[in-house]
Amino acid sequence: MSPSPKNIYSELLHLAWPMLIAQLAVMAGGVIDTIMAGRLGAVDLAAVGIGTSIYFTVFVTAMGVLLALTPTVAHLHGSGERERVGEEVRQSVWLALLFAAIVMVILQHPDPLLGISQLTPEVEAKVRAYLDNLSWGVPAAMLFRVFYGFSTGIGRPRPVMVLNLIGVIAKVPVNAIFMYGGLGLAPQGAPGCAAATTLIGWLLCGLAWSWSARNDEYIPYAVFRCFSPPRWAILRQQFKLGLPIGATYLVDVTAYTFMALFIARLGPTLSAAHQIAGNVGGVLFMLPLSIGHAAGVLAGHALGASDRMRAQQTSRLALGLGFGFALFAGSAVWWSAATIAALYSADQTVQASAVILLHIVAFYHLADATLGVTVNVLRGYRKTTVPMAVFAVMLWGVGLFGGYLLGLTDTFGAPHGAAGFWIAAAAAAALAAMLMVTYLARVAQVVQVAE
Repeated sequence: MSPSPKNIYSELLHLAWPMLIAQLAVMAGGVIDTIMAGRLGAVDLAAVGIGTSIYFTVFVTAMGVLLALTPTVAHLHGSGERERVGEEVRQSVWLALLFAAIVMVILQHPDPLLGISQLTPEVEAKVRAYLDNLSWGVPAAMLFRVFYGFSTGIGRPRPVMVLNLIGVIAKVPVNAIFMYGGLGLAPQGAPGCAAATTLIGWLLCGLAWSWSARNDEYIPYAVFRCFSPPRWAILRQQFKLGLPIGATYLVDVTAYTFMALFIARLGPTLSAAHQIAGNVGGVLFMLPLSIGHAAGVLAGHALGASDRMRAQQTSRLALGLGFGFALFAGSAVWWSAATIAALYSADQTVQASAVILLHIVAFYHLADATLGVTVNVLRGYRKTTVPMAVFAVMLWGVGLFGGYLLGLTDTFGAPHGAAGFWIAAAAAAALAAMLMVTYLARVAQVVQVAE
């Protein structure tokens, strides 16, 4: 019997909205850091911005490998193999600790990364202190990601949402103590922001695992039943599935980072306009990303239970839902571009440039949303290598290199500036989305035939 679309929509939204709130809470933490650092002056603000960029690039790449746990747990949950879930989680902890050690070394010895930036001594000193403080929170952040993979994989995203909201609520007072001084602590400026992040990270990590050890919904998975030494067969399988996910995140992050660096050559006005467009695009992407995460989990549950038809229908409905929301959001951005630009900047020159970019973002978002949903559904099918290759070719090749040619050179006529980069990015996302949708259809068909 074919599953009811109404039931699938209900399941998608039930999982997606807590994931959306959790994602927005993480973004809100970054906004709080930026605003509070801005009160201290340009040096501290620059240190937070540069330090965050370095940390985000390194951490997200390593964290992406751990995301292999979510589809693995989803399949086992769907097939009813609960105790195997516990073993997968315990092995993922070993993987998390390994990557935490690697990331800590990189953050505590950032000379190769700082050499590229050519910072002033004052900013560099603060960036180094910022990264050092952040490094001590990396193990907590990695272990929290294991909890995230476990919790979302069994269809329980609300604890992650609640914990992220606790983190946001704690951010302002803890930041204030470390950054501005208080409770006997001397003001640390930007490095204090990182110390606050580390402290909150360990708090959330402790709360997450304490919750999972005591809550009745988690106990059947027997995560704490025994100690498991590293089992290379499981670790190798997790690494094989997760490495392409980490590489995909690396491609995505570096493509956007280098896009911003190239646009910075065009001057502060276009750089500011690009920041506005990028921020709006990032916020818009949170909803289809959440739908994609939810669809990937539900598809994993269905595949684990050998219900291939439900997995296929979940994929189709998620794509339709994601595109529908994207069409609405893109239209809203198109018609209100001038108002949005004015909210970000009082400079009319920046506003005018931002309006042009926001009009491109309205179209870019349609492709970006489709791509985000499809890639996450494919992770539910445990297909990660082809998406990684498509991202590399499209985002680096068509998006970044094409944007360089279109924006900064006369290869295709007069240089189009920042708009050229966004046009190339939209084209890359559209091509990638078409390839990924085609690949998903092929994967679903092959699985159905095999069944």
